[in-house]
Amino acid sequence: MLEYVRNLFKKQLPPLSVSDIARSKLTYLPAAKLQNIAQCIQKIQTQRVPGDFVEFGVALGGSGIFIARQMARSRRFVGLDVFGMIPAPGPRDDQKSHERYRVIASGESEGIGGDRYYGYEPDLLTKVKSSFAAYGIPVDGKRVTLLPGRFEDTLPHWNLRKIAFAHINCDWFDPITLCLETTLPLMSPGGFIILDDYKDYGGCKRATDEFLQRHKNVTLLDSAHNAVLRVF
Repeated sequence: MLEYVRNLFKKQLPPLSVSDIARSKLTYLPAAKLQNIAQCIQKIQTQRVPGDFVEFGVALGGSGIFIARQMARSRRFVGLDVFGMIPAPGPRDDQKSHERYRVIASGESEGIGGDRYYGYEPDLLTKVKSSFAAYGIPVDGKRVTLLPGRFEDTLPHWNLRKIAFAHINCDWFDPITLCLETTLPLMSPGGFIILDDYKDYGGCKRATDEFLQRHKNVTLLDSAHNAVLRVF
């Protein structure tokens, strides 16, 4: 407890454990996906890969909070999300994706543990900001920034010059492709990109596989749970 208070005073909070964030009801990610994120961030820190951290698809904020608590104090975190009802999938997405969106759009989707689905929250952005603050990492527009809106509208304003880690959690083919292609030119060699929905939705897998075919300096290291890519 004393060490926790000392860290709080220094504004350097200890990292959250996988079990801590899993119990929070703020993320859909299972332990195996969170563990992959933590391992990649640890490699970035120990190998001193330069750059900031970004997340596409913040939802309730759980994975973003987990990432921001893992990263060094000198890093910045930028989270992008519509903070409301997600856009529809497109023609290059699979039937599973379209069916999932139908359930969401109809108002029938359930949230974590029986809570209200995050896309139905009337002011999701305020709720997410409150959650970040509750875990000791306030959204101050400096170290932690949240950009509300569609990616094609917010990406021109994200003001990042170098990225060490990107977590892409936006389900469908078109936004996945946009995020990958926009992020890659800013990625530091040795940086990681993690695709949350690679094993879950066909559009995400298709977009990722096509991206890997176009860019030979990016390697798929693991896809057992989420897809872990490294830039060389």
